[in-house]
Amino acid sequence: MALTAGIVGLPNVGKSTLFNAITQAGAESANYPFCTIDPNVGIVEVPDERLQKLTALVNPKKTIPTAFEFTDIAGIVKGASKGEGLGNKFLSHIRQVDAICHVVRCFADDNITHVSGKVDPISDIETINLELILADLESVEKRIGRVEKLAKQKDKDAVYEFEVLAKLRDAFEQERPARSVEFTEEQLKWAKHLHLLTIKPILYVANVSEDEVADPSDNEYVKQVSEYAANENAEVIVVCAKIESEIAELEGEEKDMFLEELGIEESGLDQLIKASYHLLGLATYFTAGEQEVRAWTFRKGMKAPQCAGIIHTDFEKGFIRAETVSYDDLLAASSMGAAREAGKVRLEGKEYLVQDGDVIHFRFNV
Repeated sequence: MALTAGIVGLPNVGKSTLFNAITQAGAESANYPFCTIDPNVGIVEVPDERLQKLTALVNPKKTIPTAFEFTDIAGIVKGASKGEGLGNKFLSHIRQVDAICHVVRCFADDNITHVSGKVDPISDIETINLELILADLESVEKRIGRVEKLAKQKDKDAVYEFEVLAKLRDAFEQERPARSVEFTEEQLKWAKHLHLLTIKPILYVANVSEDEVADPSDNEYVKQVSEYAANENAEVIVVCAKIESEIAELEGEEKDMFLEELGIEESGLDQLIKASYHLLGLATYFTAGEQEVRAWTFRKGMKAPQCAGIIHTDFEKGFIRAETVSYDDLLAASSMGAAREAGKVRLEGKEYLVQDGDVIHFRFNV
């Protein structure tokens, strides 16, 4: 599943530091705007303790996790929708991602320049959101004139599209993003065809100081971001990008000990990866055998043949059935044989909706 989340934010909020921690890809990070001009893309493993437990149960020759893609997009400034600060290029990079992770600075540090001269997370959020809205408004206005002419000629499709465009234009003029507009299911399909920036799902990443990461509850900036996000039904992940870059260099017990010293149960990056994964409606199924135990990403709502096709197109073309057991049932039974004897292994057909955590063996014939 080639889906990606774009990391956006104003300059010097910690985007590239966070990206480096996620992917260890070495995106340039410096204390001045526009140090990242071309988008850096990195692949990161999706943390899933179920994969480790399946590995212990099956004892395969290798274990392969599923992965997720992040894109680090250069800092946006006020006026980006009109081309300020390489704005057009940045906006085009956002257009290419599937979801937005909006990094917001929630710490004070006189040694790190803030592009507007002071730390104000809500102002920062609104600056970027407005630029995206203005870019979308320009796109809608370019299209709505042509569509309106056809609508007046009673062209059925044009009449329908004009209704969608008019709703969007009204929202943008009120400085509301496309994702806040109430659409019917059919109208939403039309709206998504427009490839708008503000229709993409979003989550906010509050970047705090090292002293506050273990307990950010007293951070007034985080409170403001949380309240803002709640109004959008969006999630907030709290991280300290500086610490996450240190955690990223550790593995196994060293990482666990470091997290324990900090008073953190799970790294902010692991939380961010999982949240981004679920933001796009993604889930995981597993294949498990002597050769390998592997996690596979699929979109929720996909049927068994489609999920088989993720492994290989021949699996989908020649799909016969899916031998399926839930992760919980397999773990409780301690082996596939025992799960089969207990009646927990099912034979599912072409209409079966694959569930998160299913362990599947596909039967096919080409």
